[in-house]
Amino acid sequence: MRVKAGDKVVVIAGKDKQKTGRILKVFPSEGRVIVEGVNVVKRHTKPNAANPDGGIVEKEAPIHVSNVAIADPKTGAPTRVGFKILEDGKKVRYAKKSGETLD
Repeated sequence: MRVKAGDKVVVIAGKDKQKTGRILKVFPSEGRVIVEGVNVVKRHTKPNAANPDGGIVEKEAPIHVSNVAIADPKTGAPTRVGFKILEDGKKVRYAKKSGETLD
């Protein structure tokens, strides 16, 4: 996957299109990511040790990785991700729009 936890992304499709946020968790085997403030769902919970009152809890649900794009570090616009190898032999990700490195 070309995205990692902590990356700033822009949602490019779905009900939350144009929203931005940081990736909280990545699920590579399912091809999904959890983005803060995006795809928020309401979960009805019973009282438990963590939440003694129970009730309705809002939380982020996973969204498919194809529906998000990395935000360009310079402009904040969605961009594609490329890979290049630096002079010291280190492989890094870079934004194709601006050429800025992401790692």
